[in-house]
Amino acid sequence: MRKTSLFVALSVLVLASACEPIVDVRGNLPNDEQLALIKPGDVNRDDVQAMLGTPSSVAVFDDETWYYISGKTEQTAFFKPKVTDRRVVAISFDTSGKVKNVRQLGLNDGKAIKPVERVTPTAGNEMTFLEQIFGNVGRFSDKTKPGKM
Repeated sequence: MRKTSLFVALSVLVLASACEPIVDVRGNLPNDEQLALIKPGDVNRDDVQAMLGTPSSVAVFDDETWYYISGKTEQTAFFKPKVTDRRVVAISFDTSGKVKNVRQLGLNDGKAIKPVERVTPTAGNEMTFLEQIFGNVGRFSDKTKPGKM
């Protein structure tokens, strides 16, 4: 009886630990003390890189904005991971290389986008499954043997 209750207690503990979510934190996010040191007009690009490190991303059309991005996801068992936290620090520079603006964005500032589902048509034939299987039969021949073409 004592072994059975011990087995049941251990089984419950093992099953309960299997439901513990897996937490994954990624990215380079500076802490609040580091961000407080970045004052617009006083700090330049080299200072920012020395304090915060290399940015996660740089603006696509110009290199005047640096992004430091961090995200936290949780996944329970086999379910799809859920984003629980996302922070983005955007540091903009003026033309002389001095910090112009520091913005902090969170998960609520993000916008969901829907990808375009169009398909680009391609030139050529659409072959059936059987045409794909048997399409090359007889197309290639051994030209090294005499009498064959």
